[in-house]
Amino acid sequence: MSKLFTPLLLAALMLPGSVLAQAAPAASTGGTKVGIINMQTAIVATNEGQRDFEALAKKFEPKRTELKGLSDDLDSMKKQLDTQGSKLNDDARADLVKKIEAKQKTLTRASEDAQSDLQAQQNEIAGKIVQKMIPVVQKYAKDNSLGMILDATRAWPDGELIWATDSVDLTKAVVDAYNAQSDVPPPATPKPAAAPKPAAPKPAAPAATKPN
Repeated sequence: MSKLFTPLLLAALMLPGSVLAQAAPAASTGGTKVGIINMQTAIVATNEGQRDFEALAKKFEPKRTELKGLSDDLDSMKKQLDTQGSKLNDDARADLVKKIEAKQKTLTRASEDAQSDLQAQQNEIAGKIVQKMIPVVQKYAKDNSLGMILDATRAWPDGELIWATDSVDLTKAVVDAYNAQSDVPPPATPKPAAAPKPAAPKPAAPAATKPN
């Protein structure tokens, strides 16, 4: 996704570990099997997530181009002020400054509107996937006798999880389970570029013959 937009803002959709832990009754502390899932990674890694977020990025490409055009115009006007400002009379210079300020406001407003719209649509996609993923997580927990699953999306101190070994990370397993029950095929893998054919060897030059 373009650097023009911030990364996915899915924190509001992340469910606390206490909700995910409902998949199996809690056992004693010493015997409880615990797993972790990076929910944000899981959402984006599903076939459905890859498909929908890629489609959203393409949908916003014209807006990105529009904002880049506004930004380029603003930079050009600022450069004009820097290079020609001292040569302009007071009225001309004031008019240019006024146009720069107006262009800046237009760009800021358009960027904020686009950002808000993008985030809302990102969260809508993520929310739909989360609603279908939770039953998958619960089934996985039950089938594997897990007493608790924690969300590892946010690192400590923003999140509750301080440390965990890779062996309890269930993210890939849950994504695989989600994809298995989904009717969304994996994204097509781009075909690698064909290797250039080696140039045909040049025929050897005939050996020179000595004159008689």
